[in-house]
Amino acid sequence: MTNLHHLSAEAVRKALDAGRTVATAESLTAGMVSAVLADTPGASGILQGGVVAYQNAVKEKVLDVSSVLLARVGSVDPDVAAAMAAGARTVLSADIGVSTTGVAGPEAHDGKPVGTVYVGIATAAGTAAFEYAFSGSRAEIRGQACGAALERLLEALSR
Repeated sequence: MTNLHHLSAEAVRKALDAGRTVATAESLTAGMVSAVLADTPGASGILQGGVVAYQNAVKEKVLDVSSVLLARVGSVDPDVAAAMAAGARTVLSADIGVSTTGVAGPEAHDGKPVGTVYVGIATAAGTAAFEYAFSGSRAEIRGQACGAALERLLEALSR
């Protein structure tokens, strides 16, 4: 967790310095990204909130992810990650939305192997999604996904 907290401290500092706010939309990490951010002093100045969207119905109804997209590709997909990030940014009125979706295991999901993770980022400039292939236990994959989300948030804050 030390590395996660280091990444979070850097992200919170950059966001505070830039006067930017952050919102999260998390599936496989189930609130871990927002929890690590909230552990960081100063988080109240940047963290708008987070949505744990474990089920597709929540992705659709709360984050406005297209039901057609979810039916076509499933929940573990780069377009879904991007849409989740955009939805969080909109529904929580933030400058940056960051999302996680993927397969922590122990079994494949939506035809994707264990360790497949997508991180979405949404800003005023648009959305992007990044693919990862992690390995390890369920907890290790979730931790790696959280770290990847914080790294992508840092990148977005550097632009």
